[in-house]
Amino acid sequence: MEDSTARELIPPSDGNSGDGTFILEEWNGSASTKLSRTAVITAAPSLSIQRSGNRFGHVWRRVLEAFVPEGFPSSVTPDYVPFQAWDSLQGLSTYIRTMLSTQALLSAIGVGEKSATVLGATFQWFLRDLTGMVGGILFTFYQGSNLDSNAKMWRLVADFMNDLGMLMDLVSPLYPSAFIFVVCLGSLSRSFTGVASGATRAALTQHFALQNNAADISAKEGSQETLATMIGMALGMLLARVTIGHPLFIWFSFLSLTIFHMYANYKAVQCLALTSLNVERSSIVLKHFMETGQVLSPAQVSKLEHILPTRISSWGSKKVKSLHTRIKLGVRVSSLKQQEMMILLRTAESHHCKGGST
Repeated sequence: MEDSTARELIPPSDGNSGDGTFILEEWNGSASTKLSRTAVITAAPSLSIQRSGNRFGHVWRRVLEAFVPEGFPSSVTPDYVPFQAWDSLQGLSTYIRTMLSTQALLSAIGVGEKSATVLGATFQWFLRDLTGMVGGILFTFYQGSNLDSNAKMWRLVADFMNDLGMLMDLVSPLYPSAFIFVVCLGSLSRSFTGVASGATRAALTQHFALQNNAADISAKEGSQETLATMIGMALGMLLARVTIGHPLFIWFSFLSLTIFHMYANYKAVQCLALTSLNVERSSIVLKHFMETGQVLSPAQVSKLEHILPTRISSWGSKKVKSLHTRIKLGVRVSSLKQQEMMILLRTAESHHCKGGST
């Protein structure tokens, strides 16, 4: 049952409908086995409404509906809750650090300085935004088609690039002569974050949706992010006010929150058990099947796949030679070398001969 509210009209028990007695029951739930009666409306002949549960429980359910998808938890995958919990924590740390980095950036531009000009600050801000726009277009051109299949990896990379961009903003006041270069580098890093984070979020939303409710999940995720933003901004303003004039405390707070941010991101991505197959997940499934004859579940595959980029993961497992490092999917035949083409033709011919002999 997709509708979270069901209403049933019950006639009088004695079968006498002439007295105008009607009973309307309201039930809430996402499945027939998880329905609970929320209200009973009786017209006999005056109208009376009897709500199930206390008023606090009713208000709490209404508030919760603004942050969780309709039919929760059966309308989303089991990994939705742990992912959103860690994602909210990493978002909270991001918004706290944003206040520190923005404060440093504005001071570097010249806010509060008598020698600073409006035209100069506007031009610097324009170059910063222009660099980010160009970087976003270039990143989409080179990696746009790779974001869906490697959503977990790019989600982690996107947050790392965001941390790098904030670091550049915080460093900018220390190098006045290279200010433009530093802030443009930070804007370039954040442009990668915007593209990769938005694209991977769309892929993850489709993964979470079990009842064609991707739009509802996306809207409720926006509510959760807004709440985390407001809390983070309030804490960030308090932290910025406490640490103002104390560079050591500013750097200690920023680096501590950055470490927690990366840890929370790693835990969030680690919770995901994606059901789609990419090159690495296909390699894990095929290799295990050839060795044992058994097919791994998505949860088992998620524990074996590398979350970090391939080059970083290979440092810790140089002896392991996965299939996806030797087999390339989706390669055009026209891009093969002549020697590779001859090997492919001989292989196809041998399989054809074996098929004809049987």
